[in-house]
Amino acid sequence: MRPLAETHTPRHIVRKEMNRSVPMIGRLNHVAIAVPDLEAAAAQYRDALGANVGAPQDEPDHGVTVIFIELPNTKIELLYPLGDDSPINGFLEKNPSGGIHHVCYEVDDIIAARDQMVASGLRVLGNGEPKIGAHGKPVIFLHPKDMNGTLTELEQV
Repeated sequence: MRPLAETHTPRHIVRKEMNRSVPMIGRLNHVAIAVPDLEAAAAQYRDALGANVGAPQDEPDHGVTVIFIELPNTKIELLYPLGDDSPINGFLEKNPSGGIHHVCYEVDDIIAARDQMVASGLRVLGNGEPKIGAHGKPVIFLHPKDMNGTLTELEQV
């Protein structure tokens, strides 16, 4: 009988062989939900669900007002239009009751993540340069048509 070390491949080697690359995304940072009534949505999470609800914050560069709901393992980001040209207006016209707008994953290096996404054939929205997001950290968005119909945000940690 051979020793155990000779019969099993280390887990990190198996993972690298299966994926053929180093994992880029980290933990789920938040799920963003566009809402037609920001105060009502915040009250529902606070009063009915007992969640820790943050204060509204305007994000003019993104055309939204956000409220973060802190959960033990992630966050919910409530999105409400800020101004007539907010990208959330179009979403709410198509989905008047609101709905999931995007998911956000953490990455260690936003530029390396962007370059890997582009090299993989994915489209980065806007001019491709990171913007500062609601957490004060650089973010980019990937086109939903390239991500199984889901707008995807990457945020540098």
